[in-house]
Amino acid sequence: MILLELFWTFFKIGLFTFGGGYAMLPMIQSEVLAKQWINHETLINFVAVSESTPGPFAINMATFIGTEMGGILGGMVATLGVVLPSFIVILIVARFFEKFRDSKFVRWAMSGLKPAVIGLIGAAIISIGKTVFFPNGFTANVFTSAPFYLSLALFIICTVLILRFKKIHPILLICISAAVGIAAGYALQLPV
Repeated sequence: MILLELFWTFFKIGLFTFGGGYAMLPMIQSEVLAKQWINHETLINFVAVSESTPGPFAINMATFIGTEMGGILGGMVATLGVVLPSFIVILIVARFFEKFRDSKFVRWAMSGLKPAVIGLIGAAIISIGKTVFFPNGFTANVFTSAPFYLSLALFIICTVLILRFKKIHPILLICISAAVGIAAGYALQLPV
């Protein structure tokens, strides 16, 4: 039963999300948390691992969540579910490409979808940011905790480096951030 539910859930996510993996994040978050497959903290960990492992973000997320819920077969079924809608749509679009290419309706639809995708990505950033910076909620003592300042410092440094030096490789930033997190956790015995 869980295999069918995994397939159907990720098929819907793949079918109704435009804009790539990050645009899928709010829908993934909504679906998996509502079904209580994983908790919010595990979702954040899966986001971090999905971002830092090879392959497309949405496929990695589906694979990790599917594996968590249904083992290796669950990971395969969830991955198939998230990929299949795109595959079908690409086949249809490829078949009728000439007809769609100059359609004013397609251009109008895309002009409406672009801002919505940015909004979905923004909502995911805010939701994940709340969990990263305020894991225990927004309280006055959050500003006295070492994890808050470590997270804030890494966020600011990575953002500045990416905006200032556009050619800095994201993998390098991920590796450095992981090393700093490990070192700080060891030195300060930060809570896990």
